[in-house]
Amino acid sequence: MRTLTETLASYGEYHRDHRNVATHALGIPLIVLAVEVLLSRPVWTLGGLVLTPAIVGSALAALWYLRLDIRVGLLMSGLLSLFCAAGHWIAQISTAAWLGGGVALFVVGWALQFLGHHYEGRKPAFLDDLRSLLVGPLFVVCEGLFALGLMPSLRRQVEGA
Repeated sequence: MRTLTETLASYGEYHRDHRNVATHALGIPLIVLAVEVLLSRPVWTLGGLVLTPAIVGSALAALWYLRLDIRVGLLMSGLLSLFCAAGHWIAQISTAAWLGGGVALFVVGWALQFLGHHYEGRKPAFLDDLRSLLVGPLFVVCEGLFALGLMPSLRRQVEGA
């Protein structure tokens, strides 16, 4: 398994244009929320525990992030939990709002991704490696941390890789 530095550096190769990074900063959270919304139905109750495809998918993604790096993995797990809760809440509204809202978030999010890659002049990373679908949210969070001046050693390592 690649390290956090290698993972971010590899993904970053596809995201050098500041306009592409900006569209990803908005588009990727929209896509993550859309997936959480759309996978929040059906709901299964097992011995008092509520499960949805969104909860299962988020838990698996969180395990992947935690395995990559414990500190960033904990942050990603917390963020996924918030998005999962928001998705569950939206899914409790009417079927039309759940489906329409989820699809609209998904379409707008991906439109922003492709606009960014138009600026970049390069295809999206996931076309070469499907794991990039998990790396995208991680990239956005780490870019946000870097912009806030946090995790400077990781930033230096990623930029040097």
